[in-house]
Amino acid sequence: MPNSKGAVRDDSRKTVSYFYDAAIGNFYYGIHHPMKPHRIRLTHSLILAYGLYRQMNVYRPRTASSLEMTRFHAHDYISFLKRVQPDNEKFIGKVPSRNFNVGYSAEDCPAFEGLYKFCQLSTGGSISGALQLNTKMADIAINWAGGLHHAKKAEASGFCYVNDIVLAILELLKHHQRVLYVDIDVHHGDGVEEAFFTTDRVMTVSFHKYNGTFFPGTGHMNDIGVDRGKYYSVNVPLHDGIDDASYALIFEPVMEKVVQFYDPQAIVLQCGADSLAGDRLGCFNLSTVGHGKCVAYMKRFNRPLLLLGGGGYTIRNVARCWTNETAVALDAEISDSLPYSDYFEYYSPDYELHVRGSNQTNQNSPEYLEGVKHRVFENLRHLPFCPSVQFHPAPDDSYDVIDEYGIAIDTADPDIRIPKPVKDRIRESLVDILDREEGGALSCNRNRDVAPPICRNGLPVSSVRQAGGSKNVAPHLTHANGQPVAANKDPYAFD
Repeated sequence: MPNSKGAVRDDSRKTVSYFYDAAIGNFYYGIHHPMKPHRIRLTHSLILAYGLYRQMNVYRPRTASSLEMTRFHAHDYISFLKRVQPDNEKFIGKVPSRNFNVGYSAEDCPAFEGLYKFCQLSTGGSISGALQLNTKMADIAINWAGGLHHAKKAEASGFCYVNDIVLAILELLKHHQRVLYVDIDVHHGDGVEEAFFTTDRVMTVSFHKYNGTFFPGTGHMNDIGVDRGKYYSVNVPLHDGIDDASYALIFEPVMEKVVQFYDPQAIVLQCGADSLAGDRLGCFNLSTVGHGKCVAYMKRFNRPLLLLGGGGYTIRNVARCWTNETAVALDAEISDSLPYSDYFEYYSPDYELHVRGSNQTNQNSPEYLEGVKHRVFENLRHLPFCPSVQFHPAPDDSYDVIDEYGIAIDTADPDIRIPKPVKDRIRESLVDILDREEGGALSCNRNRDVAPPICRNGLPVSSVRQAGGSKNVAPHLTHANGQPVAANKDPYAFD
């Protein structure tokens, strides 16, 4: 496997960052709309129930600013999204050419309450994930609220308003010469392909249903890019009913050859769950095991990896799929029997993690798949090996990841005893995990269960050390300079 400047550690255990904001599940497209942001809350609930959160760094994403969004999107479009609401959409979007495919004239993209905030949270998680990969704070970053791949520069499309994927890739390009985007949603990733259609710094690879009429109607095998981007757009059109075995037959050799020729320094994988069997809008026949194998396959290339959500409209199956793929990212073995969670009744009658394929007819013959694979390989042979980028100073990051916590502490409400930034850093200690596994209870020791604050320079204010290696011995607290903290003093109090 080619060695890349962007390669991460080769050991099986990688640092994983996970982004989630509880508010994301509150947004509502409408009673008859198939897109349900509540699916993100279901996913998070399963991740908690399985205890997967203990094995990764969990973050509440910062909200993306309009300035960040306009690095790709048009200023007037983002300004429109900030102003549009259900009660004013007919007035501010009354001119058809200026409603940006949002609102009463666009059934797919309604102007629901809190639309702009939803876009900020979805986009903020993806940009934050890209920043953590850039700064090597994580080897894998996950934002299941992202992956909205249809949004265009100045138009909403296919339930997508702001293209968080494009914005995350632009962030990755500040530190990586070449970024590979892979899309396993049942729908073509047209918005991302269109954004990078003329450049060789991003290669887009999309596996999707294509018959000329299935939404969005793009993604023909002959769509290969133009100018400097010629042959850097790879489309793999598939037919109804493709199962795990057939999908692996086309996915694995194509991605092996793409990585061999392009040698990306970072990878973005859109894990749209509408390619699962039984999806409300999909027509593929993948199981969660087959879908998850795509994540495992891309993970083996040992490049910085950003995992994003996407489509998926049978929400109980979406939660199952993305929970399984979180476990894949963590190399964690989890039971097929679902643990009890807040939404346990959603998974009746089997209460199992994995979605299995149905008896749907597979219309993708081995001969057809072999022909598609051969055509893709022919196009890849036109590529120069590992296109290089002329040296230039790296642009500034969207924000300072190390400094973010210090700023949050500085601006916290002084009337709140434990500010929100401190609560965000609460972690369950290893001691408590062991206690609970042995039938005990949480220690409720704030000094032990709260991770130490970080100074503006990135150093810890205090460190927690376990004396004697026994869980029965109280932890000793020291400052960063090694001096002990007085036993009767709150180490998190401001002097």
